[in-house]
Amino acid sequence: MRNIDINLSHNQLIINEEQIVDMFHFLDESFGPEKIPNGDLSVAFIDHDTMCQLHSDFLNDPEHTDVMTFPGDIEDGMSGELCVSADYARESAPQHDFSFSDELTLYLLHGWLHLAGHDDLSDEPRVKMREAEKRIMAAVRSANKLPSFTLEA
Repeated sequence: MRNIDINLSHNQLIINEEQIVDMFHFLDESFGPEKIPNGDLSVAFIDHDTMCQLHSDFLNDPEHTDVMTFPGDIEDGMSGELCVSADYARESAPQHDFSFSDELTLYLLHGWLHLAGHDDLSDEPRVKMREAEKRIMAAVRSANKLPSFTLEA
């Protein structure tokens, strides 16, 4: 099984690492065509300011975003890194009629799909990615693999 390295740098976010690891192992076992490269997966839960800085540094865009995906180096044993913004999930969940946990899980799935080769920079690939997100989120929920997240005030 793939090693999942979780970095919790958001000081108000409460996570259950075992649930997150279990969800990613479920994804690895259940979704052949959308499989991500072999190797360790790094997941960082970050705050608003850190996400803005990353987005500026790597995409030359200082705006806040939900998730950034960094492909890994397979020769170094890394499949990639996902950096997700808990603050963005808190702001966006009500707009999508999602719970906070659902919204943050969606960001994890979105990043995972990027590592699996999905793209959302143009219309047709974006539609396919949204369809994959819905299908995989439904499978995660049905298998009772949805992680629980809490953001303290």
